[in-house]
Amino acid sequence: MDSDEAPQPIKGVVIITLPPPDNPSLGKTITAFTLSNAPQSQTHHQQENHQNNHPQRAPLPPANPPSQLSFSISGAFLVTPRKLLGFLGISLFALALYSSVSSQPLRESRRSEDDHGPTSFIFPLYPKSGTPQINVKLKLGRLVGIDKGDMVSPIEDARESHKKFFASKAKVDSTSVLPVRGNIYPDGLYYTYILVGSPPKRYFLDMDTGSDLTWIQCDAPCTSCAKGPNGLYKPTRGNIVPSKDFLCMEVNRNHEAGYCESCQQCDYEIQYADKSSSMGVLARDELHLMMANGSWTNLNVAFGCAYDQQGLLLNTLAKTDGILALSRAKVSLPSQLASKGIINNVVGHCLTADAVGGYMFLGDDIVPQWGMSWVPMLNSPSIDSYHTEIVRMNYGSSLLKLGVTDRRAGRVVFDSGSSFTYFTQQAYSDLVASLEEVNGLGLIQDTSDPTLPVCWRAKFPIRSVMDVQHFFKTLTLQFGSKWWIVSTKFQIPPESYLIINNKGNVCLGILDGSKVHDGSTIILGDISMRGQLVVYDNVNQKIGWARSDCIRSRRSKSLHFV
Repeated sequence: MDSDEAPQPIKGVVIITLPPPDNPSLGKTITAFTLSNAPQSQTHHQQENHQNNHPQRAPLPPANPPSQLSFSISGAFLVTPRKLLGFLGISLFALALYSSVSSQPLRESRRSEDDHGPTSFIFPLYPKSGTPQINVKLKLGRLVGIDKGDMVSPIEDARESHKKFFASKAKVDSTSVLPVRGNIYPDGLYYTYILVGSPPKRYFLDMDTGSDLTWIQCDAPCTSCAKGPNGLYKPTRGNIVPSKDFLCMEVNRNHEAGYCESCQQCDYEIQYADKSSSMGVLARDELHLMMANGSWTNLNVAFGCAYDQQGLLLNTLAKTDGILALSRAKVSLPSQLASKGIINNVVGHCLTADAVGGYMFLGDDIVPQWGMSWVPMLNSPSIDSYHTEIVRMNYGSSLLKLGVTDRRAGRVVFDSGSSFTYFTQQAYSDLVASLEEVNGLGLIQDTSDPTLPVCWRAKFPIRSVMDVQHFFKTLTLQFGSKWWIVSTKFQIPPESYLIINNKGNVCLGILDGSKVHDGSTIILGDISMRGQLVVYDNVNQKIGWARSDCIRSRRSKSLHFV
């Protein structure tokens, strides 16, 4: 695995206010704003040589000595008007600078060390080196009933039960931060790792906010499993969740047959939007999470022990061991952790714009206090994905019709399990028509890529999207109101919807979603969420975002991607 990049050096702002020249005894005032949570005892050299630091509590601003506090605003009125105006100018500049600093998307909310209650977990996100073949991944997992006639008893001589999997909606709130690796091209996914079992073993999991149940490939025995980067999870009889368990009933809540009281195991099957599927049994084992303060927490959580995978999953499972489901479902990892009081049910991820990776976190400790844009989360008892309403969409100044006839507003799903973004048929057609203007600007359309149908080649070699981004315009999604000034906007610059394929052409990373999901929903995939800190707040039922370079939280200590 590629090693993580070194964290950025400490950044801060120091404002020094000098005393009036006619009264030096008043002293000077020093105000410091620190933009890093690295311990004060660390030197700059140490920061350059330690990677993936765990979250640290932000140091309090240094207390000013009594002489520094003696210069008050009342003293300023004793000086000349010119000096008074100078003081006011410095104050306004400091206020503007502070507002700019505090609005940075990576500014984190802090709690004191002796605070009680939920903390948070941060997970680094990493890219993988992969084959040149691209995997177009579209998740949005849905639990379906298992056909009794085709069911295989994987663990023991237990009765075959009818189960419909209602995927795990995991969001850990002790603020655990994990690194994330991955890319849009060629791998088509972002993944992190978890430690499960006793002794703990590592498993690489595909980060997916559109799936309900976390699962790991399992030797139960395995009917159809890909050869992943790590060994198969080996359950014991005591790991198998019985059918009478609350979470098993939750998994089967949408299945007409209900649950089987006499069955000794809880079976499930998940079908994904890309036609792939996973089948297995529900298991429970120790999950080892490193908390923000550097301590470890061991928790018993339920997850899928998956022994039969079909479809595109078998491609991505060559590099991962399963899926980390982060939806709103009660069986998800975040919901399970929140129900135990370990975290507040808040999840977030930040994918770097340059495909280096990023991080994800479970919990609300590092959610920025300022600089976030928030929209209400639509609450539906039958839908556990993160979706909200959209009222308008533009390509530059050109309006893209949402294609919604039965309601005034469209819907957007934030899905980290999808590689690309999917528009409704009407919006996609309008976008492709608007993009015809680039054909006369030095780009020539090329339809030879079967995966990405809208591509252009140039008369010069294209090394990155930055070489041609000036030919394209920003996409803007408006929420809340059609009035530009009062609406909340999610902007997608060209580098967040374009991609360079293996032929060196620039391609549109937005696809026709008329046959995806319900056909009338916009699915915002990984490609359009790069360079954004995205937060799913299940406590306050809202979704937020802010521009960010997605460098791992400076509060974390060394969290290497193993």
